Amino acid sequence: MNTRLPKVLAIDDEPLVRESIVAFLEDSGFDVLEADNGREGLRILHEQKPDVILCDLHMPVMSGLELLNNLRQAQINIPFIVVSGAGMVHDAVEALRLGAWDYVVKPITDLSKLEHAIKQALERSRLLQENQAYREELESTNRELNQSLSILKEDQEAGRCIQFQLLPANNIYFDDISFSHHIIPSLYLSGDFIDYFAISDDYLGFYIIDVSGHGAPSAFVTVLLKSLVDQFLNRYRNNNEDNFIINPGKLLKCLSNEILKARLGKYLTMCYGVINRKTQQLVYSIGGHFPNPVFVVNQEAHFLEGKGFPVGVFEKAEYQTHELTLPADFALVLFSDGVLELLKQDELENKEKYLLSLTSEKPGTLTIPHFLEKLGLANELGMPDDITFLVIKRGS
Repeated sequence: MNTRLPKVLAIDDEPLVRESIVAFLEDSGFDVLEADNGREGLRILHEQKPDVILCDLHMPVMSGLELLNNLRQAQINIPFIVVSGAGMVHDAVEALRLGAWDYVVKPITDLSKLEHAIKQALERSRLLQENQAYREELESTNRELNQSLSILKEDQEAGRCIQFQLLPANNIYFDDISFSHHIIPSLYLSGDFIDYFAISDDYLGFYIIDVSGHGAPSAFVTVLLKSLVDQFLNRYRNNNEDNFIINPGKLLKCLSNEILKARLGKYLTMCYGVINRKTQQLVYSIGGHFPNPVFVVNQEAHFLEGKGFPVGVFEKAEYQTHELTLPADFALVLFSDGVLELLKQDELENKEKYLLSLTSEKPGTLTIPHFLEKLGLANELGMPDDITFLVIKRGS
């Protein structure tokens, strides 16, 4: 925990005024530095790096206006509060023009007003720093995204490599829960995508998406969506107040709005889930994805409940979050809808029954090779649609 006191630099050539300000602010919980002219204040500023400057305007050696102009030319954007006489309105206006944040009139009859001005400046400075950090993170992410998109456009083969490099490692464990996946693109690039990751010590996240269409345009959207999810993940890790990454319904709503704003002419279906490793709860939300995930316990399989709008189609779309308790042994199998086109059954209901029959096994036997063999996918060329499998399981 950071216990450093806010550091205030008080610059005033009147000893009694300066001493009263210093005494009051120290009693109020500030670390106070002091100087009797602008030049001395500038030296202390460079050495001690205060959080806020309180400065009189008219002082010997270097005035407050000269100090403020010096900071402006050096592009030092530190909160600067002018503390000066009531008759100095013209100078106060000039100080505000040069970048002063606030103005407090002397004599200060109520020092709590000065404390309030300092706290406001500190809060504004904190927000500006957070916004700057977020902009830099966003610019960095956008540069990475543009680089990935450029590679995809320049070379389909390189694009395929980039897209598959964005996928997580296969057949990995988070404690006792395993994740495995397999994607079969109908063209060289896929509109299907999956990801899974540790959000924190307590949470695991995963998703499957299926972008409308095939090939490079749809693959571009998978890159964009991964970038967006990664931004929410980073924001949660850096600031736990942003909890979208552990709230599936909120996350799908935000992603839908971002896809709409991008005006890509594409939409996607998606299932996003979060596993709480402490409570053994699964929360998930479905954005138009079909078929629904299959949940397997005691060799009995059923589709999870839930439905919702596709992502990136409707403004103000809302997505429900569902909750499920995970037993000691379970499997969760997610398919993209391309698997339905492989099945010989005529009716959708019969296709769904067949999928349930494929998954009505012990969780330990539900592997990617199991599904490839049962579906006759030894030859993965010439598929009518992208086909994706994501298998999450625990138990023998």
